[in-house]
Amino acid sequence: MQIILLEKVVNLGNLGDVVKVKDGYARNFLIPQGKAKRANQANLAEFEARRAELERLQAEKLAAAQELAGKLEGLMVQVTRKAGMDGRLFGSVTNADVADALAVQGFEIERSAIRMPEGPLKQIGDVQLEVALHSDVVVAVTVSVLGEQQ
Repeated sequence: MQIILLEKVVNLGNLGDVVKVKDGYARNFLIPQGKAKRANQANLAEFEARRAELERLQAEKLAAAQELAGKLEGLMVQVTRKAGMDGRLFGSVTNADVADALAVQGFEIERSAIRMPEGPLKQIGDVQLEVALHSDVVVAVTVSVLGEQQ
């Protein structure tokens, strides 16, 4: 299916690009999320009329993400979980737990924006995680997992 991108999509294209994607990806994700529209004459004309507005909105989102990244840069978040004698956790620390810890410090971050390449944390210690605030803005945050003995 041919679509027009209404914002930058990672690994797909930038604002205004006309790209061909699988039908399900367009119908189930891109179009409902407002990231794209079908590429037909009417939508192309509407897009060209709104291009300046969409570029301004994208620039505002990028500026807001960069401002938030400046505040998050070098931040350390502590999460406490029950742990055994060997430093292994009873359970794990997920991206939802990190998002909750950031919310306590006053930063509202979606849990899907927190990247955990090795999966949930299962050991006590400090781990460097990435938070993707925007497709162009990724900031590193240190998560310190503390163990509490039973």
